[in-house]
Amino acid sequence: EFVLVGRALRLPKPEQASDALVLHFQGLGPDLERQARDLLRANGAARIAAELRVEWNSWLKTSAGRADYRQKLISLNPRLLEHPPEIDRTLRHELAHLLAQFRAGRRRILPHGEEWQQACRDLGIKGEKRCHSLPFPTRRYVARFIYRCPNCRQEFPRLRRVRRAVACLACCRAYNGGEFDARFRLRLISCSGTL
Repeated sequence: EFVLVGRALRLPKPEQASDALVLHFQGLGPDLERQARDLLRANGAARIAAELRVEWNSWLKTSAGRADYRQKLISLNPRLLEHPPEIDRTLRHELAHLLAQFRAGRRRILPHGEEWQQACRDLGIKGEKRCHSLPFPTRRYVARFIYRCPNCRQEFPRLRRVRRAVACLACCRAYNGGEFDARFRLRLISCSGTL
């Protein structure tokens, strides 16, 4: 039986996977969740271990996994099944995000900052990189809007139109102590598509 949870599938659709892959998929979910909970408990995070869920999410295309601290959820890309050694590493990578935020409490931390790196070391993946090197398709974005600083002439490509006053940070730092200055407000110079 296949359970749809938001955009995440607990199991792959039969037409998208072989019988062997479906069986492999079914067996991995609970084992990964158990392993993840054990790792969290071993690192002093029993409170979030009790709430943790691990699921396969077919909506993930370019990323190997995602961690959501608020929902205590780790989502893994089903394409990891084509690279079995990467499943454990990706699980630990995403767990490190949850563990780092748990340790930081309410304090905001960088997604791949020192707290995350320490959590990676504690979870046995010392020297973990920020991004995977798996052969997943990559997304190519074309900048539809080009903005320019009137002072230094630096150009800033953007996917979306800037909706509020934004200034060139380098010029604001150099000439106004890092504070916003309307003299350095970015100006739209090129637009492709509809406004």
